[in-house]
Amino acid sequence: MVMKKGLIGKKLGITQIFSGDDAAVPVTVIKAGPCVIIQKKTEEIDGYNAIQLGFERAKQKNVTKPRQGHLRKADKGVFRVLREFKMVSPDDYEVGQELNADIFQEGDYVDVVGMSKGRGFAGVIKRHGFKGGNATHGSMFHRAPGSIGASAYPSKVFKGKKLPGHMGNRRTTVQNLMIVGVKPDKNLILVKGSVPGSRNSIVLVKSAIKKRS
Repeated sequence: MVMKKGLIGKKLGITQIFSGDDAAVPVTVIKAGPCVIIQKKTEEIDGYNAIQLGFERAKQKNVTKPRQGHLRKADKGVFRVLREFKMVSPDDYEVGQELNADIFQEGDYVDVVGMSKGRGFAGVIKRHGFKGGNATHGSMFHRAPGSIGASAYPSKVFKGKKLPGHMGNRRTTVQNLMIVGVKPDKNLILVKGSVPGSRNSIVLVKSAIKKRS
């Protein structure tokens, strides 16, 4: 999806702040930026409009030679994380430009993308919210998925059937989260609600595509 602005960030944790009427508001603290524009992509050359951002500086010895050559074009150092953001107009940006948390303001709505926490192999109750059977009276049916298919016809289990399996560790997007605070001096953004991922995991903060500020 094409957006107006975005940053690479790191989820620092969850806390709470108090609003004007002394109501506790749960917030997620995200260190958003500083991000450096490494490359611009245009529809004429690449087929789409986008900018590539670099986040978290790294030692040169820890970055592959091909990536070092790619980063040398911006001449802003070596970065550990690179991500692309499709933009409406990449001409508004310049290679080497630094973007910080102050591109967002309090009251803006954003979409946050991250990798959800891995839960390993999970059953249907934890993975899909099944109710389960009786715990007593010899039911012999407690946390199992139950019958999963027909007999002679169609003689198979349809794809997409809710069954036990790997849970979590997937790219997840939470949409329409409101920014309740911005601290430009520390590049911190306070987002109302929770976002995917564990502490210190990489997240992408993008302007909301469904809800306009």
